[in-house]
Amino acid sequence: MKTSSLVLSFLPLVAFSVLARFLPSGNIGVAGLVAALAALLALVISRPAWPPKIISAASFVLFAVFAVLGFSLGRRDDSWLAKWGGAGVGIILGLMILMLLPVMPFTEQFAREQVPRSAWGSPTFRRVNLVLSAAWGAAITLLGCSRLIAAALHEHHAIEVIFGLVLPVLILVRMVGFSRTYPDRVRRDSAAA
Repeated sequence: MKTSSLVLSFLPLVAFSVLARFLPSGNIGVAGLVAALAALLALVISRPAWPPKIISAASFVLFAVFAVLGFSLGRRDDSWLAKWGGAGVGIILGLMILMLLPVMPFTEQFAREQVPRSAWGSPTFRRVNLVLSAAWGAAITLLGCSRLIAAALHEHHAIEVIFGLVLPVLILVRMVGFSRTYPDRVRRDSAAA
């Protein structure tokens, strides 16, 4: 699986989280619009174009809703949405990924770009994608919870930096590494057995 394609699919979440945190109050619509456009870009450049990647389509809808809300709410509601929205989108996307596991692990769409069609039905292919998708779902949910703690304790700068920036970056770096190494490890273990 191309890790770069997978990371690109999470770019809207990262863009929204960063912009929601650092743009001045009253700009959550801008953050939502930028993230929706990033998700649309991920959809457009994704190959094959059909069916669309689940994560990119869900991100587009979610961030488009945030953009509409941000541009239509008053400044007070917009500030609330900016404070809690960065955390909320991580939790929403993470739980969505976990709920889709029985239907189609979202990483399967990315893996099918690299794996021959004859292997798509294999137990190893299915197991690798279930584990990767479950790990990503849990990591994104954890990232959202970490951002929630940062938002709740924003008056404590060190805690906000740790939970709002350091821990999310560590989670994403760990997941990129895991996504690169786990499929090869399973293939080696299967070959050895």
